[in-house]
Amino acid sequence: MKQQFAVMGNPIHHSLSPFIHEGFARQTGIALSYKKIEIDLACFEQQVTDFFNQGGKGLNITLPCKHRAFIMSDIATRRCLRAQAANTLWRDANNVLHADNTDGVGLLRDLTRYIDLTNKRILLLGAGGAAHGILEPLLSTKPFELIITNRSPEKALALSLAFPPAKSAMKEELQGSFDLIINATSASLTAEITTLSTSCLTSKTICYDLAYQRQGHTPFVEWAQSNGCIGIDGLGMLVEQAAEAFYIWHDVRPETTSILKELAP
Repeated sequence: MKQQFAVMGNPIHHSLSPFIHEGFARQTGIALSYKKIEIDLACFEQQVTDFFNQGGKGLNITLPCKHRAFIMSDIATRRCLRAQAANTLWRDANNVLHADNTDGVGLLRDLTRYIDLTNKRILLLGAGGAAHGILEPLLSTKPFELIITNRSPEKALALSLAFPPAKSAMKEELQGSFDLIINATSASLTAEITTLSTSCLTSKTICYDLAYQRQGHTPFVEWAQSNGCIGIDGLGMLVEQAAEAFYIWHDVRPETTSILKELAP
C-alpha cells in the first residue's frame, strides 16, 4: 500500500510538489502518493489533524500557514524554532507531531550553484515568514553585510534584531550595490513590479526570487534582466527543499539535477 503525503496551501493549484516528490519516489523505489490540498483558513489545524488521523505520513505546508503549522506542532527542530515557521510535518509512532523548516537549506543548496556568499553584500526584500525561514542559513555563510528592507520598516527592524548581525533599512536609505538581492515578498505572486532603485545593481548582481512560475519569468526576474542583471527564480530552491523533506521522511537523499532538468522551461 502506498504511503500518503500531501502539500497544503492556498492557493495550491500551481504547486509542482507532487511532480517533484513522485519523481524522487521513482528514483528511490519508494511507493507513495502525493496530492495537493487547498487550505481552508478557518480550519487549517483540523485539516492537518484529519490528514494524519486518516493515515497520512507527511505534509508539506506552503503559504499562508507555515507559522500556524509551527505553532500546532509538538516538537520542532532548531531551524524551525528559529524560523517560527514550518514547511514539513510528520507524526511519529506515538502520534507526536514533528515540524521542520527546509526552506533555508534548500535556498543555500540552490544558491551555491551561482555564488559564494562569503564576504558578499546581501539585500533581503521582505520581513514575513519566507524571510524568517532563510535568514539564519544566509547568515551562516558569513556575508560581509545583510540588510533587510520591507514596506513596513518596523517589521524589518524587528527581524534584524532577532537575527544579528543583520541590519534593516528603508529602500531610500540603501547605499551602494549588492552582490545578491533576494525577493522574499509576495510581490511576484500578485504581479507587482519592484520599486527598488537600480543603484543597488551592477551587471554582476544576482537577483533571486523565492517565487517561481512554469511559463515565462516572475516580475522580479524580468525586472532584474531588464536592468542587465542575472535573474533567477525559486524553482531550484523548491526542488532542493523538497529533497530535504523527502530525506526527513524516508531517510534517503534523492538526486535533484534530473528533476530540475525535467522542470526547466
